[in-house]
Amino acid sequence: MLEACNPWLEPLKVISVTAHHNCLAVAYRHFVAVYKLKESCGFQLVFTSPYLEQDIARVAINTKMGSVLPSIGLDSVTLMIAVASGSTVRLMGFSEDGTRTDIGAFNLQVTVDNLFFIGAQLVALSPTGRIGVWNSLAQHWQSQELAPITAHDTAGSFLLLGSSNGSINYIDMQKFPLRMKDNDLLVTELYRDPAGDSVTAISVYLTPKTSLCGNWIEIAYGTTSGRVRVIVQHPETVGHGPQLFQTFTVHRSPVTKVTLSEKYLVSVCAEYNHVRTWNVTRFRGMISTQPGSTPLASFKIVSLEEDIPRCGGGYGNDIGPYGDQDDEQVFIQKLVPESESLLVRLASRGNRVAQIRSVDGSNITSFCVHECEGSSRMGSRPRRFIFTGHACGAIQMWDLTTALDFYEKDEPTFRQGGPSPSELLRQLDSCELTNSRCSTPCISPSPSLTPHAALAAKAKAYNLSESLE
Repeated sequence: MLEACNPWLEPLKVISVTAHHNCLAVAYRHFVAVYKLKESCGFQLVFTSPYLEQDIARVAINTKMGSVLPSIGLDSVTLMIAVASGSTVRLMGFSEDGTRTDIGAFNLQVTVDNLFFIGAQLVALSPTGRIGVWNSLAQHWQSQELAPITAHDTAGSFLLLGSSNGSINYIDMQKFPLRMKDNDLLVTELYRDPAGDSVTAISVYLTPKTSLCGNWIEIAYGTTSGRVRVIVQHPETVGHGPQLFQTFTVHRSPVTKVTLSEKYLVSVCAEYNHVRTWNVTRFRGMISTQPGSTPLASFKIVSLEEDIPRCGGGYGNDIGPYGDQDDEQVFIQKLVPESESLLVRLASRGNRVAQIRSVDGSNITSFCVHECEGSSRMGSRPRRFIFTGHACGAIQMWDLTTALDFYEKDEPTFRQGGPSPSELLRQLDSCELTNSRCSTPCISPSPSLTPHAALAAKAKAYNLSESLE
């Protein structure tokens, strides 16, 4: 049946793969399939959503709703999924036997760009500055307008929002506070960038001291000017706001990603996904100035974009970094939009850990990295996997934990970083490259360019200095 369809439509193309605990939500164009990990037989399809008229853009899943929903009359619901299409968010609950309960449909009035759960609360964000929150206890949808949102991160029950005016605000989702005077969300300004630059990336790290002696919170954020700053909230300075700890001025383009972990600070800028990393010095778990953060690595996670970007085309193909903040984090590099392979690289140094190649030759359209809980058997530990969604509708599963173990033991594996010239040539061979905005039609490829010259020009543009011979 699939062969009879127009191949350009890709009716079963996987839009995104979203995971929570031992469940996967696989989004297709008009429906969502949910798989659950069962100890005896692996991941099994447990239920699917109804057909949705609008194209699916974002999906969120929460498998830990059992302790919340009985109090509001939804005793049988154990899992919830939220689906965003345009400005509409549809919320559905499912029981163990697959029975669906429609919780509601909410309208954010603007396109939903991010959708996720914080605990039992559902959050929808738009870059315009509009935020929507569904409170599971009150069964209430609240939305309001803030300054344009340019970055966000979560830590525990806190939602942090970076804004275009340089402010960093937070909302405590556990308390779900509302202002008495107008019943709006209680949004508190935590910090404001000294230069007034737009906050384009943000990362929060809660140190072990947080639970022992008050709130010791570390926040790294990047700005549109390329600066990376680290601010720290000490327990003894509660009420005075976080203090600026360190500023790095190494990027020449806006920072698109930043991650602060136990051992490293990682930042990525918009110039070909240029990554800079630093070692983080800690004393008794808390960031220290002696000797301070020291530069570690500089590399690129080059990813070519489509000439005409598709709506939500980047969703489901985020480079990362992926992983817990107290564990080894990785980048996932997808060199070209239509590709059957991925590169797994250390976020700290850029070294290649593994290469993934589709087992059936189908293009990889989305991916995610997720840690699944260990088996109930004695000695079993949680394992990290990479789940890849494909143009044919399949999901393939890759063991990242084993790949990292091989790498750490120095067993035979890849040691270089990004693609070699031969790998680059092989992947670009299936693409039509362009960097021209000229509207005049021309023969492609241009007869004036030999394959070697075209590849050399493209390699130079992406700072791939290796010899092409």
